[in-house]
Amino acid sequence: MILPHNCLILVTDGRKMLMLRNKGSGDRIELQTERHEMREDRKDREIKTDAPGLTGQSAGFGRPAMEEPDYHQLDEERWAAETTNIINMRALAHEFEQLVVIAPPKTMGELRSHWHKEVEQRIVSEITKEMTDRPLPEIEALLRGASAPPAGGGE
Repeated sequence: MILPHNCLILVTDGRKMLMLRNKGSGDRIELQTERHEMREDRKDREIKTDAPGLTGQSAGFGRPAMEEPDYHQLDEERWAAETTNIINMRALAHEFEQLVVIAPPKTMGELRSHWHKEVEQRIVSEITKEMTDRPLPEIEALLRGASAPPAGGGE
């Protein structure tokens, strides 16, 4: 992939966000870290406030408990929504012209549901892969090998 000079690269998952800029040009990719954030993983007891609810039963004995939500998944979805808010604001402030998004499939789906139309128009590539724990040279190698257009249709 030929990555445009000054292109913004977002590498994220449900708990980390890394924003990189390509300072290289042409087919020479040279990434520099612009921003790095990580949410603290919380324990169940820190997230939930009460035990699961109970449902009434029309016949028989006992009161079955309602299924408990996956609080960690909800935290990951909230993190992805907050990440898109940051990117949306930056797009509206014209802080970048092109965007590459690298995220695992679940996170990518959550991001897509929150993108502003300005962001969608600036996405030049989407790569569904977990890369938040990888060093910059591996991310650069992934970008050099990527050639598929974004699945969302933006360019």
